[in-house]
Amino acid sequence: MIANQSKLAVSVRKIIAATATAGVMVSAPALAQDSQSQNADASVEKIAVVGSRVAPRSIGDSAVPVDIISADEFKSQGSTDITTMMQAAVPSFNVNDQPINDASTLVRPANLRGLAPDHTLILVNGKRRHRSAVITFLGGQISDGAQGPDISTIPSIALKQVEVLRDGAAAQYGSDAIAGVINFALKDDSEGGSLEFNTGQYFEGDGDATQIAGNIGLPFTERGFANFSVEYRESDPTSRSVQRDDAAALIAAGNTFVADPAQVWGSPEIKSDLKFFANLGLELSDSSEAYLFGNFAKREVEGGFYFRNPHNRGGVNDGGTNDAGEQLLLVGDLTGDMSGNCPTDIAVGANVLTNQRYLDEVANNPDCFAFNELLPGGFTPKFGGIVTDASLAVGTKGELDNGMTYDVSSYYGSNEIEYAISNTINPSLGPDTPRDFKPGTYIQEEASFNIDLSQEISVDFAESLYVSGGFEYRYESFEAIAGDPQSYEVGPLASQGFGIGSNGFPGLAARFQGKNSRNSMGLYLDSEAYITDDFMIGAAIRYEDFTDFGNTTKGKISARYQMSDTLAVRGAIATGFKAPTIGQSNVRNVTTAFSPAGLVDRATLPPSDPIAIQKGATPLQPEESTSYSFGIVGEFDNGLFVTVDYFNIEVEDRISTTSGIQLTDADITALLAQGVTDASSFSEVSFFTNDFATSTQGIDVVANYSAEMLGGETLFSLAANWTDTEVDDVKTFNVGGEQVQNISATRIRMIEDNLPEYRYSLTANHTNGDLRALVRLNYFGEVFEDHIDAGLPIEEVSAEYTVDVELGYNVTEALTLTVGARNAFDNTPDENTLYDTEVAGSQYPTTSPIGINGGFYYLKGVYTF
Repeated sequence: MIANQSKLAVSVRKIIAATATAGVMVSAPALAQDSQSQNADASVEKIAVVGSRVAPRSIGDSAVPVDIISADEFKSQGSTDITTMMQAAVPSFNVNDQPINDASTLVRPANLRGLAPDHTLILVNGKRRHRSAVITFLGGQISDGAQGPDISTIPSIALKQVEVLRDGAAAQYGSDAIAGVINFALKDDSEGGSLEFNTGQYFEGDGDATQIAGNIGLPFTERGFANFSVEYRESDPTSRSVQRDDAAALIAAGNTFVADPAQVWGSPEIKSDLKFFANLGLELSDSSEAYLFGNFAKREVEGGFYFRNPHNRGGVNDGGTNDAGEQLLLVGDLTGDMSGNCPTDIAVGANVLTNQRYLDEVANNPDCFAFNELLPGGFTPKFGGIVTDASLAVGTKGELDNGMTYDVSSYYGSNEIEYAISNTINPSLGPDTPRDFKPGTYIQEEASFNIDLSQEISVDFAESLYVSGGFEYRYESFEAIAGDPQSYEVGPLASQGFGIGSNGFPGLAARFQGKNSRNSMGLYLDSEAYITDDFMIGAAIRYEDFTDFGNTTKGKISARYQMSDTLAVRGAIATGFKAPTIGQSNVRNVTTAFSPAGLVDRATLPPSDPIAIQKGATPLQPEESTSYSFGIVGEFDNGLFVTVDYFNIEVEDRISTTSGIQLTDADITALLAQGVTDASSFSEVSFFTNDFATSTQGIDVVANYSAEMLGGETLFSLAANWTDTEVDDVKTFNVGGEQVQNISATRIRMIEDNLPEYRYSLTANHTNGDLRALVRLNYFGEVFEDHIDAGLPIEEVSAEYTVDVELGYNVTEALTLTVGARNAFDNTPDENTLYDTEVAGSQYPTTSPIGINGGFYYLKGVYTF
């Protein structure tokens, strides 16, 4: 056996034949790693099989970088959202606030190693997690068009640990594992449990949040366990807004119906968020066991939208301009035969409500109508919905008489988004319009069946050759269900220039609803062996075949060399892919977005739509990646543990939504001829396409050191990251004989620079008897923001520091109370001093990595039994 290997790694390899290596991911994190001076028993949870489907390894023995976030580390944070918790723990994991960003408000996109959310494969207990039904139509450019899993449905109290593989692994786990793999390992205790209470608010006095959670482990006969977790939380909205200049001008002109602020930028209201997880296991014999785990979650969220100006909102109030360039009011004739002779030449002036012609000829004329009668101060829709998520996995694993281990499992997952929009109108219905709408529902369903086998083979190496192989069958579907009829109805005023559908998010018409699906099959082979006592090499290959676009074969080679007792080098090279999702290929959606021309209604069409084809759309193909990484691992006698890893990822044919493409009158006529009766409401179209190629490189540094000081013990942890992304190539499309680029220069810059190039967190966690104190310094480098996609000439958003502090005390052996503050010095991004009111009233850059809400203080109690 290898002399300089850790005792843990040696014991792991001795029992490898009795473990189900193919499906279980128990990895080792640098962030939570205790000092190496601790005994093996204390480190038994620090084992990694991520990156190798054949042999679990300790973190120092892994050939690829792996982090583990322990359950205790989650308890040392004030956040009630697991996505935010992950950002504080993983060096290259980024997430920001998503105010007024359509479906991103419901499911916040997160980025690992500078790539899109669906470039990271998500697992629970080693099994592929289903996607969310939310497609990120607006996601700060880098996430635009992504459709990844919703990890916020997982309660943190259910977790034993989270394992993060920061390396390409599509050759081992299949589609999506371009940036890496994150596995959420559930608690498997058969006794005991805990209750948690967490409450807090922002320093500004808003955003009050309350969370209660519980976990209990029970025996499942004498040979099994049943572990259950539940969590419920609510959160009030926040506002970091200033009054828009157009709204302020209306108020100055005497319009007392305009709200202040007219438009709210801030976190959405979480009206309710219920999460439940169950994890069960039963020993069937001395060499086999059965398992079952699943979840149910339901969350209702409501956020803000853009202000609709009562003078010039297109399709609502905008009647065009006269020869003098004055804004005219859109007035509808309610007679049904246009006998009302309603005026079309009323200039709104500074305040149309005081215009005598408006008062005499419209407001007091039952035959004529303008929405100023119903909404004199304009309106600001509220957008949100209900997210319902469920899953179930069942399987059995064990060891055959010949020493081969097996894991046979099946999985089903479903995610449903029922959208809701309120405080808005269907303009074409005139005064009879409802104010609240259900514009439609999207449902993502996935099912899979897996067989994973692993065998130890005796060879003439320093150790046996470990080989794993398997088969996977997957079914995926994406279903669109029409909204309520009034959300897309073509009302009587449509022919007079009034918009169609619920303004801000028109409903999905019944003629466009439907369900699309596909099947796929995968085969993989993974192997690993120590060629000598100091040199380990691994290789993997995977073949997948999809019914909608064909097949692909990917591979990976990894290696690790122990140079001395304290230093080792490691590296890997891999090819990968991400299959286009069923949703990306078939979704149809209309959203309101900013463009250089102002507020527009943008329709996202399937690539197969005739108008999309006319604008250059082609059938989607898989994204292809090539990545390599190399690094050094240092495990020193004084307890210092350090890893430094470089990575480089090239992705071709990246799938994204195009920038908004303006519709011509001819385009609108063609859409109307297709039966798209609301086409006159669209200003722009967009579609999914394989649009560009990128190169992303970076360095991750992770270090831990434990020292006795101040009468207790202090664990120091450093997680630092440098990531740089370059857009290498942008495709052009033939549109009407012209070569057109469907991604703008500003958007390219957002893809390259909207995430911080440099990031680090330095944490000191001191324990002294019953008292614990934590201080964390966070640094986020400068970013570029195209403020609300308006093409404003805003340069870099400055780099920022934040500090987190926490103080905990064990009142009894069972009860711990904690007080703390995230962003304790209430730091906020630099204000939008030049562009805060001119466009939309946002006080701060909305995609700032430190968020826009400032400091948050909290009180938490944990009772363990």
